[in-house]
Amino acid sequence: LILLSPLAAAQVTIDDRTCGTAPLQQDYRGTLSTTPSGRVCQYWTTQSPHSHSVTPDNYPNMGLGHHNYCRNADGEPGGAWCYTQDSDKRWEYCDVSACGTVTNPTLPVS
Repeated sequence: LILLSPLAAAQVTIDDRTCGTAPLQQDYRGTLSTTPSGRVCQYWTTQSPHSHSVTPDNYPNMGLGHHNYCRNADGEPGGAWCYTQDSDKRWEYCDVSACGTVTNPTLPVS
């Protein structure tokens, strides 16, 4: 006779370089630097073509720096995003994968 028994929530290692925890993805630290429309992201440390206040100095420890990777330092509700290098499009969300979790797995008990 084999019975199935629920266990406590399993611990899962999340790699913040490949995914962001939904819904805000503020923990994402990957290197995605283009938006779903194909626009290239603007560096967080530059003010051209779009001037902005979402800078490493204003949002310390939020993954901003001299790079153009998607981030969500200011808590946008749709997740990771970036300013674009397209002067006609200020910013866009990025297509960052959502990190998954495993809860209450069942294993056979004999």
